[in-house]
Amino acid sequence: MTDSHVNLAARRLGAGVIAASDEFFGEKENLLRGERPAFRPHTFGHKGQIVDGWESRRRRAPGHDWALIRLGAPGVVHAVVVDTAHFTGNFPAECSVEACAAEGYPSADELLAAGQAWATIVPRSPLAGDSENRFAVTDPHRFTHLRLTIYPDGGVARLRAEGEVVPDPRLLDRRLDLAALENGGTVADASDRFYSPPENMISPGRAAVMGDGWETRRRRDSGHDWVLLRLAGTGHISQAVVDTSCFLGNAPGAAALLGCAAGTAGPDAAEWFELLPLTPLQPDTRHQLRLGPAASRLVSHVRLEIHPDGGMARLRLFGELTGDGRARLGLAWFDRLPADHAAARPEPRRRLPLSPPGPGPEPAAGQSPERAVAAPARSQPQADRPGRQLAPGQGGAAQRAAAEHAVVAPAVPEPQRHPPGGQRPRLGPAAQHAGIGRAAAKPRVGPELGAVPGGRRPAGGGGPARSGGPVAERRAGRTGAGAPTQRRRSRHAA
Repeated sequence: MTDSHVNLAARRLGAGVIAASDEFFGEKENLLRGERPAFRPHTFGHKGQIVDGWESRRRRAPGHDWALIRLGAPGVVHAVVVDTAHFTGNFPAECSVEACAAEGYPSADELLAAGQAWATIVPRSPLAGDSENRFAVTDPHRFTHLRLTIYPDGGVARLRAEGEVVPDPRLLDRRLDLAALENGGTVADASDRFYSPPENMISPGRAAVMGDGWETRRRRDSGHDWVLLRLAGTGHISQAVVDTSCFLGNAPGAAALLGCAAGTAGPDAAEWFELLPLTPLQPDTRHQLRLGPAASRLVSHVRLEIHPDGGMARLRLFGELTGDGRARLGLAWFDRLPADHAAARPEPRRRLPLSPPGPGPEPAAGQSPERAVAAPARSQPQADRPGRQLAPGQGGAAQRAAAEHAVVAPAVPEPQRHPPGGQRPRLGPAAQHAGIGRAAAKPRVGPELGAVPGGRRPAGGGGPARSGGPVAERRAGRTGAGAPTQRRRSRHAA
């Protein structure tokens, strides 16, 4: 598998620089620009040489400068890159990086308040000028914000935070793009990254130019190129968008989608089946394709095959997570929360006690009493929809049950207890809203999100496997047995 790390501080994911102690010579927003830093000599403004980066004034008193960054997608940071490109006589001598996990969208003042806990992920370390300074991070927790501190002052061209996205499961209770980076999808492997990386293909928004997508080199054999995607979680895919926008003379001739429900053994040992048959593609076109009968199959990994080569601007795989897939996502999210964030008590969306259920409605013909009570929340009147807490005695039993189900996410298995001395912190509403701690042993789940009383697991499982298996075929397509994927700088502007 290739090492696929996403820049969590990318502007295209929604990252931003909230505040900085000083930006006299260079604006703080330059830190997160997607293109490589540039330098044009002898271009002066009223404050001096125009720089492509963040630069503070010279300090004449003890102290240091800092910048607060909101990550575009919260996640686990594996490496931080502090790029001082073109800063030669004015780069900082040292830097450090801290991270925190905050609920919602706090202001700079709230992040700098004494009650906000910060963890040091890069200790104070020396910097080299005109260089990409890379620092490995070993902290396994999920963070939402970074604080870059430079000592004592100077300029930094770019900041990158490479890692993996860990989405908030409370936001994934609807139909969504299961392959999207911001939802937790990722590239597990690819046949070719010659001109641009396949991660571009599952990034937010539309491609503005050809370099915003994934493009392979020209093939001179009888094979084809492919990308293996790990979805945000196990689910059902109902629609695919295969987008060749901006690719005119180098779009693939056709594409196919294969899927599998990989267990603990991984996709190599899974049984693969066809989601989308080999379909002709048009250049510079956004193809919206329904998957038909394949939408009933459980999928955790998808392989996109393009024939024979070329470029793809975007791939979207719309569907819904299963109850089990959402439960696993919730546990992965909770296990990565810092202790202070897991036990936090935010005010928004606090649960209020509901009165005991009344007699409830009469079941319809052929409908069980359980189904009559546990009606979907979307079938309720506007006043009883998610986000509104019912006062005691307000509404019938069905309305109260639906409101509680809407405010609190579907139940998931309770995390395994830790031995004495290593107790897990007390769960706060952040965890309660995701269903953590609302255990239901082996809940029976259906295609809707969460446990459904009296429901049954949707049909899934096998189908005829392709000859040799798709993963075996993709390995044979490499240049030589076991040859690593070649990386080369893109020829396109970022």
